[in-house]
Amino acid sequence: MTMDEIIGFVGALDGVLTLRPAPGDGSPEISWGDTFFYYAPDGVVPAATEPFATIVTKDYPGDEASRLGRADTFRLNIAAGKEEFIRWTGHAPREPGTTETDPSATDTLMAHPVYGTVGWLAVVNPGPATDAAVRELLRGSCHSARTRHERRASQA
Repeated sequence: MTMDEIIGFVGALDGVLTLRPAPGDGSPEISWGDTFFYYAPDGVVPAATEPFATIVTKDYPGDEASRLGRADTFRLNIAAGKEEFIRWTGHAPREPGTTETDPSATDTLMAHPVYGTVGWLAVVNPGPATDAAVRELLRGSCHSARTRHERRASQA
């Protein structure tokens, strides 16, 4: 899967706002080239909500284990939630795994190297081995974000 394929797939889900920070748009320079997906049916970035998925194209401070400085390398990050995290890793987010996965391994679904403890999964350069899982997880993460949005809207 290429970044453009992922962006097209997620962007086609109902209510998704895709942000692609770039020079001159007021976003922090470190975010340029990355992509952030929000459930925002009104097209406005939610004020108090994190994205439900991201694509990062470079290492961030404190998050270098995926070695994203390699040519043509990116990482897809998905807020999977506790149940899906357990399903795909075999352990709860705050529990250590029984096997260690190299955070720089490609086309391998794994706990996010930094945010795994809060239920995020990650894949460096998703490909044939992770394509179906990635699509399923992205649909589920978007659905969860929509559910949270609707719950907040009904309480307002």
